[in-house]
Amino acid sequence: MQKTVNSTEFRKMVASGARMLEINRAKVDALNVFPVPDGDTGTNMSLTLQSAVREMNACTSNRFQEICDAVSKGALKGARGNSGVISSQIFRGICSVIRDTKDSFDTKTFAKAMEAGTKVAYGAVSIPKEGTILTVVRLMSEQAVKLASKHKDFVEFLTALIEVGDEALARTPELLPVLKKAGVVDSGGVGLMTIMRGFLAALSGDNAELGEIPTEAAIEKKSDEDVFGDNSDIINLDLGEIEFAYCTEFFVINLKQMTTLADIDRLKEKLMQIGDSVICIGDLELIKVHVHTNTPGIALTYALELGELDRIKIENMLEENRALKAKLEAEKKEMGMLAICAGTGLEEIFKDLMCDRVIEGGQTMNPSAQDIADAVQKINADNVFVFPNNSNVILAAEQAKALVHNRTIHVIPTKNVPQGFAAALAFNPEASVPENKTNMTHAIDNVSSGQVTYAVRNTTMNGFKLKEGDIIGLDNKRILAKGEAIDETTLKLIKALKNDEHEMITLYYGEGVTEEDAQSLADKVAEEFPDCDVDFHFGGQPVYYYMVSLE
Repeated sequence: MQKTVNSTEFRKMVASGARMLEINRAKVDALNVFPVPDGDTGTNMSLTLQSAVREMNACTSNRFQEICDAVSKGALKGARGNSGVISSQIFRGICSVIRDTKDSFDTKTFAKAMEAGTKVAYGAVSIPKEGTILTVVRLMSEQAVKLASKHKDFVEFLTALIEVGDEALARTPELLPVLKKAGVVDSGGVGLMTIMRGFLAALSGDNAELGEIPTEAAIEKKSDEDVFGDNSDIINLDLGEIEFAYCTEFFVINLKQMTTLADIDRLKEKLMQIGDSVICIGDLELIKVHVHTNTPGIALTYALELGELDRIKIENMLEENRALKAKLEAEKKEMGMLAICAGTGLEEIFKDLMCDRVIEGGQTMNPSAQDIADAVQKINADNVFVFPNNSNVILAAEQAKALVHNRTIHVIPTKNVPQGFAAALAFNPEASVPENKTNMTHAIDNVSSGQVTYAVRNTTMNGFKLKEGDIIGLDNKRILAKGEAIDETTLKLIKALKNDEHEMITLYYGEGVTEEDAQSLADKVAEEFPDCDVDFHFGGQPVYYYMVSLE
């Protein structure tokens, strides 16, 4: 009987949960409500959890406080899509309780952690929707305290908790009509239950097949043949206050006869205690070391215990930082814009509309909160307007606000690319931040948009009986048209979207569609709707044959 879980076992639980989710990622993706090839819940949750595991594996301490802080930070950094953001908040809540544990925690403590995870996750969503991952975690947490009183053994407790979660998952179609119509349970809930099964596998000993999530160190070792060259790319200066002033690099050669591989690992641990950005890799013939530290002499002394030093380079990052700060401050502007989209053509259009940066993201790959924060940080402006251009990216953009400094993020809730274009067009560098925010938000209300893609399974939805391979037209919420041909379906979609106020129809054609095909369709649209101006542009977007905008 296992009544408690120590910090080492907790590490295994988190890694096992992440690995179990990665193994089943495709299955979770396949549960997407809309029968289109853009299911990404499993991918988003898996990438979020892998980020948490990497941060955890980089933590050298085995105290609960440091481990839990690393898991929380890693999950937030890697949070992608709504499912990933909510998952990160569930882990944040769980870790907020477990981090206060001294040596080990019991089932009652884990039950309290589940309650905290539910509370934090619900707090992260402005309008919580039942029938989702939130429902599953809530119903589990509501029963967790009772189960903990009944089951002291962790394996029995988690087994019973998973049964409750499975029952909650089975109820999601009754709570969310769109799931019932699609004939699926909530994909985020399935992802959460997959993680819980990973937890159980770690404690029951049934996780031999799971393997391990690659750590940052493991990833680095894959390119050992390259790592002994120029490594300027690993110096990523933070233009805030520098904690460690000296970039210290050197090789250890002619290693002492008594030096072992374990000594190299211990050298890395010592370096991590005196600095950050540590790289310490190699073998018993050559070791490469890189560290940012305030005491380069100590780093060199540690290394001398293993062998001789060669090609020592110590750079004062404070001076370089001061010069960069002065340059950036002189060039800083009041407002900037960041757009998120998938497709080289769409990216070029956003750049033409004076967006400072464009990062890749869309239905098949949502950027994480950290990706968005990093992009915002690279825009030299006090205020940055962010256009998510996808309903599944808006929440991650909001979470990015907590990850930036010296910048203010203003999320314009664009749910598709045409809305993003409208928002960017509304930008006026002479207007104030509040005025621009208001104008951009109003601009997206004047855009009707839809997408044309294909069905990936047989289903019935929104009054349409679909079979795999059907061409379908949809807006952000529902399917509006179907047909056997792309042009036919696009015309039906435009007819469903159009009202008497629309004067302009724009087509953005994606991967696999030629310019000749787009020109031919534009001619048909102009003939069908003579009261509107019609234009078309190369978008290059995946998944969707066409994106349609009506203004």
